[in-house]
Amino acid sequence: MEQISTKALILACSAIGAGLAMIAGIGPGIGQGYAAGKGAEAVSKNPKSGKQSMMVMLLGAAVAETSGILALVVALIMLYGNPLVNMTGGTIIIMASAVGAGFSMIAGVGPGIGQGYAAGKATEAVGKRPKLQPMIVRTMFLGQAVAQTTGIYALIISLVLLFANPLVNLLK
Repeated sequence: MEQISTKALILACSAIGAGLAMIAGIGPGIGQGYAAGKGAEAVSKNPKSGKQSMMVMLLGAAVAETSGILALVVALIMLYGNPLVNMTGGTIIIMASAVGAGFSMIAGVGPGIGQGYAAGKATEAVGKRPKLQPMIVRTMFLGQAVAQTTGIYALIISLVLLFANPLVNLLK
């Protein structure tokens, strides 16, 4: 049987990690769908607030996409600029780091859903009380920023595993 190179094993695990990272797109999909549904509901209840409701829905849905974008960045790094290929040390640790970097990005599901929920509720509120749009949008953005923290934590762990892996240094 032919020997598989270390580089091939690391790249294979990186491909798995990139795929795993993209699971995070589930959260924004759910969140954005919820926001869109609430937008349609708001417009149906108060057609006069349609432009305002749609603007809040679009802004909120755009923010809800951030965890999906962070996951995409990690996946693209693993596919096109993979720093793990040049690391030396325990191959199994480097391989596990590639998979772990992808797994950590799954944490982006929560922020995507939470941010979409905030966007939906804000859209609903603007539909009911359009004059309060500035205050509602500020509150929505603040809540979405707090909800994004776990997605940012996941990104940090992924980047550490990819670029500054402390586990490889423990072998030395």
